[in-house]
This record gives sequence, C-alpha cells and structure tokens, in this order.
Amino acid sequence: MRTSTDSVTHTRLMQNYQERLTPSLWVFGGATVLAPMGALVLTPIDSTLGLIVGSLLALAVIVAMATLSAKITVNGTVFRAGRAQIDAKWLGQPEQLTGEEARAARGVNLDHRAWHLVRSGIDGAVRVPITDPDDPAPYWVISTRTPDRLAAAIENARRDASAEAPRAHLAGDASGEA
Repeated sequence: MRTSTDSVTHTRLMQNYQERLTPSLWVFGGATVLAPMGALVLTPIDSTLGLIVGSLLALAVIVAMATLSAKITVNGTVFRAGRAQIDAKWLGQPEQLTGEEARAARGVNLDHRAWHLVRSGIDGAVRVPITDPDDPAPYWVISTRTPDRLAAAIENARRDASAEAPRAHLAGDASGEA
C-alpha cells in the first residue's frame, strides 16, 4: 500500500531538469559567415553551386554546434553534467553564482582539483560540493543560464536520495538480508 509520503517522493523523483549549453547567438551569427566564404571559393567554378555549398556548410556547422553542446540533467537522483555523472547522495548544498561571483568561481577561485563544465557566454554558474571521500574533486562548477533552477533541482535530488537510503535499508531488513 502506498502512503502519501511515498506519493510525494515518487512525484518528486519524476521531476527533471535539463539544459543544453548551446553557444550564444553571436557565435551562431559568426558561423553564418561560412556561407559567403564558401560561395566566394566556388564562384569561379559555378556561382550557384557556390551559394548552395556555402549555405549547406554554414547550416551544417550551426546544427553541429547546437547538437554537440554539453547537456546538464538532473533525473531522479542522478546529476549529469556533460559526460560526468554522480548520484545525488554524494552532493552537498548547491551554491548559485551570478555576476562577479560566477566569474571568480570559473577563474581565479577555481580549485585545480575541481571538476568543471564551463562555457563562455553563459554568465551563471552553480558550485556543488562533493561529499564522496573517494572522489578527488572537492566540488563541481557548472555554467548554467538558470542557476536558481539547477540548484533547486539538485537540492530536490539530494532530498530524494536521502529519502531513498532509509527505505532501501528497511527493504533489506524485511527480506532478511543484512
């Protein structure tokens, strides 16, 4: 039988956060310069071919920049930033950083042991302490456009992970396992 507490925990587990760290519009605008460059190179051969190839080249670069950008997700109790992932039970209290704090966290105050996913053109950041004694990184620094939402999602995942730990222990006791 499901209790109301289980229902709340289950609902919270279903909450997700997702963000793709795409380049800024200025970078995409700069990539469009490839169209006339490609056209100029191929104009002596065929100007129509040059326009088509140049436009396709610019479009391919823009699509690649968008689809290959790093992704940040919080799904259940798993936090992923780029290729790295960690269970929320090993995360400390997330700290939202904006403005000068974020610049300092990504620059002069960045510990060389810290794991970081930093993107230029993205002003906000979140610093998350790592509580796993076996992890050499003391914290993660992640660039984000919405530090408040990411910090809230990490905090929810931490709460869910701490709520799951006692239930998993009780389930082990009920089955006769130690």
